[in-house]
Amino acid sequence: MTARSRSIVSRQTGPHEDLARRVTRALEHPLRKPLAAHTREAFARAQDWLEHRAGASLILDAGCGVGLSTRRLAALYPAAAVIGVDRSADRLSRDHGRLPDNALLVRADLVDFWRLALAEGWCPARHYLLYPNPYPKAAHLKMRWQGHPVLPVILALGGRLELRSNWRLYVEEFALAVTQVTGMAAAAESFVPGEACLTPFEHKYHASGQALWRLVVELPHDPGLVPGDVLPAAGEKG
Repeated sequence: MTARSRSIVSRQTGPHEDLARRVTRALEHPLRKPLAAHTREAFARAQDWLEHRAGASLILDAGCGVGLSTRRLAALYPAAAVIGVDRSADRLSRDHGRLPDNALLVRADLVDFWRLALAEGWCPARHYLLYPNPYPKAAHLKMRWQGHPVLPVILALGGRLELRSNWRLYVEEFALAVTQVTGMAAAAESFVPGEACLTPFEHKYHASGQALWRLVVELPHDPGLVPGDVLPAAGEKG
């Protein structure tokens, strides 16, 4: 049986005309979103887990879904500490076998988790954004990571950042945003997964014959990219 998966359909035919303005806004205006209490608690547990793995390089699997990618990254990089983060307790509870000793799954709001990670000085060696929700309607640009106010925090963490998507335009937009923020060249490239796809979505898209795209860029750890304080100022609700 041949796998079937719908391709992304959007009226948007090129990079969003408002992308550069939104990126500029993210660079000029501090993100004041209150920090969710459950994410603070989840980050504290992750920080404790990481501290017990002194010397291990850190890999972040942001938006890990059911955690299959976290497991596979942990197997690919056994000397690393791999942390998968997703907001859905239901997705994280799916049974995909035993979690490797060098992997941790965390239920948290990614926007808050990234900010806490940067404030704590985390420097991931690798940082994966695997098949984020494309939000293909042009009106939803601000919900894509390249149009979100947290973008400078994502890039400031540094490391080998890899974004994958089955929508070329999403990757192209993200590349434009990376260059605007950091001055570093970035581009979308087509790719074919190896023998083992990292995520269920990757397997589904590849098996149905869809083209897959990625961006890979080596970024310095640079908290100076983020305007103002990473976290809400003292006295603000957080």
